[in-house]
Amino acid sequence: MLIKTPKPWEISESRVTDAAFYRDRRRFIQAGVYALAGAALGGCDANGSSDKAPAAAVQRPGFEGKTSPDGEALTPWEFVTGYNNFYEFGAGKGDPAANAGSLRTRPWTVRVDGECERPGEIGIEDILANHPGEERIYRLRCVEAWSMVVPWTGFSLGDLLKTFAPTSRAKYVAFETLHDPEQMPGQRRRILRWPYTEGLRIDEAMHPLATLVTGVYGETLPNQNGAPLRLVVPWKYGFKSIKSIVRISFTREQPETAWNLLQPDEYGFYANVNPEVDHPRWSQASHRIIGAGLFGGREKTRMFNGYADAVADLYAGMDLKANY
Repeated sequence: MLIKTPKPWEISESRVTDAAFYRDRRRFIQAGVYALAGAALGGCDANGSSDKAPAAAVQRPGFEGKTSPDGEALTPWEFVTGYNNFYEFGAGKGDPAANAGSLRTRPWTVRVDGECERPGEIGIEDILANHPGEERIYRLRCVEAWSMVVPWTGFSLGDLLKTFAPTSRAKYVAFETLHDPEQMPGQRRRILRWPYTEGLRIDEAMHPLATLVTGVYGETLPNQNGAPLRLVVPWKYGFKSIKSIVRISFTREQPETAWNLLQPDEYGFYANVNPEVDHPRWSQASHRIIGAGLFGGREKTRMFNGYADAVADLYAGMDLKANY
């Protein structure tokens, strides 16, 4: 695995959210701690089912005791891998970890089509061979107003997209998750319109922060986190970061996206983290830090999730309240 030189927009390894806390949020929701978030049907799920409280989290070898310059701790593995929104395996936070063992990630092929000169298919092994991963530590901000900091392994989405030579007619990039109710039992319920779909403007997709992820904490990406290939767009709410991708399409028109189709007044196409644009049912001005004690610490939400210096120019002149 290649280790890259930190960029100004990157989060220190010490900011990674404790993994055990990530998994246990369902228990607190049931207890009513997350009353506001529990009302949501958003892409970062607020399900009311319960889980047994996790044991005290122990940081992964090589990550012990690391902190950011401002003292924010890493999110442990147990939370990152055990507290997930992945409706294909159930609507509860612990359901993906419990049910995702049914997903078969080999063989795995991604089809790339649409407005490009070299459409085709590419297998996950070729993706891994041609795009060596590097560690990228990003803050994940959920639309439900919680956050964690995760050390992903991946590479810039644009590096893969360029190999298919998008044409000048390609204005957007659409993504599609595997649709297979046998492997993904949550798809037997009509929670969303399957398959799960997401999309970016092409300049967003080509931005170096937009990352195709293949691992976490230096290990192969677990099924419940979107194996074998998922997207992470750190300046947007978490539901934009589609998992278990099987298709990428270059399009002329803005693609349909799963949560926007379900509730367009609550989940916009852009989904940029913006403390000045509240969800209709709760404030986005601050968020809870997963892993920061029993009830979690809170911090003010930063524009574009703290990545404004890197991405704000993508939206120059746009009305970010209208284009939420």
